[in-house]
This record gives sequence, structure tokens and C-alpha cells, in this order.
Amino acid sequence: MNKVILMGRLTKAPEIKYLQDDNKTVMARYTLAVDRRYGKDRERKQIYSCVTFGKNAEFAEIYLKKTE
Repeated sequence: MNKVILMGRLTKAPEIKYLQDDNKTVMARYTLAVDRRYGKDRERKQIYSCVTFGKNAEFAEIYLKKTE
């Protein structure tokens, strides 16, 4: 499994779902807008879709909030 660290801004509040399995697993789905710089004065935004399960999804539910 690969590890990726993304730093960006939430585009909207995470969507939280409880799966229909024996353990009632939590799933969080959210998108991040990440600024990427290339060259001296150029900047581009990329949008990443993220899906997390279990403890990471519980963390997203509690701590990831979209502020205006």
C-alpha cells in the first residue's frame, strides 16, 4: 500500500456513511483542492477525491469542517 500526504482545502463538508456490514464500518468521502506550483510564477489547482474507512473516517467526521 502506498502512503500519500495531501495538504489543501476542503471543497465541501465530508459525506459520512455507515456501511451495512457486521461491524457498521464508517466511510467518509471528501474532496481536497491542492495548489501546485511549477515554474516561477505559475500555479495550478488540482482536485483530489478521498475516501477513508474506520478510524480515519471517524476522525474526518469529527475534525474536518468546511468554513466559509
